[in-house]
Amino acid sequence: MNHSTWRRAGPGSLRVRRWSTTRSTSTRGWPATSGQAVYDRRIELGLSQNELAERAGVTQPQVSRMEGGDTVPTLPLLRSLAKALDGTLNLAVDEGNSRVTFTPHTA
Repeated sequence: MNHSTWRRAGPGSLRVRRWSTTRSTSTRGWPATSGQAVYDRRIELGLSQNELAERAGVTQPQVSRMEGGDTVPTLPLLRSLAKALDGTLNLAVDEGNSRVTFTPHTA
């Protein structure tokens, strides 16, 4: 199974559905937006990908894929990253547009 399918098992049945591969926005729109926000905040704090990964409890390749827009981050991952980046994660999702920013916590 790949990311475009999911399976749901019920009593005596198995259903398979496919996610639509047609998107109304760029396939890199959402991941690239969130990845850029993570990258910008990480650089602002002077952290390496390894340091951020350690703070967030994830692996360095996960941080790299996130920053590169190669993966769509889950909310738990974004929550961990926001905490590790000492800020509040702000998500704005609208028709055809999405923005992710970090607001630093005040000292």
